[in-house]
Amino acid sequence: MAATVLPFQSEIIFAGLQVAGMAPVWLLVVVASIGNTLGTYVNYWLGWRLETAGGHRWLKIPDDKFARARRWWDRWGVWMLLASWLPIGDLTTVIAGAMRTPLWLFTLMVAVAKTGRYIGLALITAGLFG
Repeated sequence: MAATVLPFQSEIIFAGLQVAGMAPVWLLVVVASIGNTLGTYVNYWLGWRLETAGGHRWLKIPDDKFARARRWWDRWGVWMLLASWLPIGDLTTVIAGAMRTPLWLFTLMVAVAKTGRYIGLALITAGLFG
C-alpha cells in the first residue's frame, strides 16, 4: 500500500521490525524493496489506463504538446523515477505509466530508488537505536 497513491507509511513498520530484531536487516531491506517496487505497478497501471482512456485530452492538452511531453519524458523525465521514494514521488510512477515507459526501465529505476530508501532507513534506524 505504501507504494501506491493510497496514504500509508511503511517506514514505521520497517523501523519497528528492525529495532525488534524480527529479521536480519538485509532481509528487511530486500522484502521491503521488492514489496514497495511491486506496489508501484498499481500506479503505473493507473497511469496507463488513464492515458488509454485519453487522459491528456480530458486535461485539455493538445496531441502535439502531449507528444512533445512524451519525448521529454523519454529523454529526461524517466530519471525522475529515482525520486519515487519521496512522498510526492508516487506521482512520477503514475506519469511513467501514462507516458508508456517500458516496464523493464520503470522497474529498474524504481527498484534502485526504493532499495536506496530502505538501505538509508536501515542505517538511520541503526544509528538511532543501535
